[in-house]
Amino acid sequence: MSVLTQEARGSRTTPLAWLLVLGIVLAAVNLRTGVTSIGPLLDQLSEGLGMSSVGTGLLTTLPVLSFATVGAMTPALSRRLGEHRLLLLALITLGSGLLIRSLVDSAPVFLLSSAVALSGGAVGNVLIPTLIKRHFPARAGIMTTVYTTALAVGTMLAAAATVPIERAADGNWHVALGVWAALAAVAVIPWLALLRSEPERDTGRTDAGPRRLLRSRLAWAVAVYFGTQSMIAYIMFGWLAKILTDGGYTTSQAGLILGVFTALSIPISMLVPALASRFKDQRPVVAGLVGFYVVGFLGLWLAPSSTAWIWTGFVGVGMGSFPLALTMLALRTRTAEATAALSAFGQSVGYLIAGMGPLLVGVLYQATGGWTLPYVLMLAVVAVQLFTGWYAGGDRYLEDEYGMRSLRGAGASRTGKMTV
Repeated sequence: MSVLTQEARGSRTTPLAWLLVLGIVLAAVNLRTGVTSIGPLLDQLSEGLGMSSVGTGLLTTLPVLSFATVGAMTPALSRRLGEHRLLLLALITLGSGLLIRSLVDSAPVFLLSSAVALSGGAVGNVLIPTLIKRHFPARAGIMTTVYTTALAVGTMLAAAATVPIERAADGNWHVALGVWAALAAVAVIPWLALLRSEPERDTGRTDAGPRRLLRSRLAWAVAVYFGTQSMIAYIMFGWLAKILTDGGYTTSQAGLILGVFTALSIPISMLVPALASRFKDQRPVVAGLVGFYVVGFLGLWLAPSSTAWIWTGFVGVGMGSFPLALTMLALRTRTAEATAALSAFGQSVGYLIAGMGPLLVGVLYQATGGWTLPYVLMLAVVAVQLFTGWYAGGDRYLEDEYGMRSLRGAGASRTGKMTV
C-alpha cells in the first residue's frame, strides 16, 4: 500500500513518506556520477591506465550498453527481490564499482568495475519512476520534478567538481573518482531503514516485463521519444565543444558555454515535469520543446558564430524533453507494475537508439569536414521526436491497449484496492 494512503486520510505527510523522498533524492543524485565524472579526466585515465583508443571508446560506450541491457532486466529482478531491496542492492553495487575503479591501475579492471557501477545506475533508472508511481500516485508530477532535479544536480556536480577535486589532490585521479563512491555510500543509508517498509510484490505470475510491450504502440512511441531526446543529449555533450571551437571560440570559452548549457538542466528539470503533470495531454509541451530545438539548431547552423551562446541556450531549453520523457513513464500508466514495464522498455530501447548519435555525427563530420550534414541529422532526429512525442503525449494509458489489460489489475490484486 502506498505510504501516502494514510496521508490522504489524514492531514500531514508521514515520516515514512519523507524518508522515501530523501531516499529517492540521494539515489537520483548518484545515478549519473559514474558517467559524468569520467569525461573531464579521460586524458589522464588513458595515460595513467595505458588504455588504448579501443578501451577509451568502450569506456564511453559502457553507459549506453549498461542502461539498455541491465535496465531491461530490472522489472523481473524487482518482482523477485522487492523494489526497496533491489534499489539498496543497486546503490551498493554502484558504490562498490566506483570504489574499485578508483583504486586500480589496470585498464581491464577499471572497465569491468565501471560496468559494475553503471549496472547499479541502470537499475536505479528504471526503479525510481516505479517507486514514485507506487508510493506517490497522487503526486507523481511533483515527485518526478524532485527526481529529475536531483538527477540534474548529480550530473552537473560530477562533471563540474571532478577536475577541481583532482587538482586539490595534486593531480591524483584516484581521489577524484573515489569521492563519488563515498557519495553513493551516503545514499545507501535511508534505503537500509526502508527495508522494513518493502511493498508487497508480485512473485512473477503477472508478466509485466518489457517483452510484453513489443506489441504496444504507446510503448514504442515512449521508447523512441526517449531515445531521440537522449540521442540529442549525447550528441551535444560529446560534440558541442568541437562545434564552438570550429566556430572560433577558444577552448575556455567553449568550456564556459558548455558549463552553462549543462547548468540549464537544473531549472528546466524543475519546471517541465511540474508543468506537464498539470494536464492530461502533454502534446503542447512536446511541441514547444521541439520548437526550442529547431530554433537552436538552425541558429547554430546558419547564424553568425559569435551568437552561438544564444542558440545553445535554446537547445538547452529543448533538452527539457528528458524530464518530460521521464514524467510520461508515470503519466501514461495506471499502476506501478505497468510503470516498471514501460520504464524498462522505454529506457532500454531508448538508450540503444541514443548510442548511435555521437558515432553518426563523427562519421558525417569526418566524411564532409563540416557541420551541415550533422545539423541535418539532428533536425531529422527532432522531427522523429515530434512525431513520437505527439502520440506519447496524448491522454492515453498503457493498460488500455489491446493485450495490456492484465496489467491494469496487477497493482490492486494483492491488496484488494488501488493506492491513492
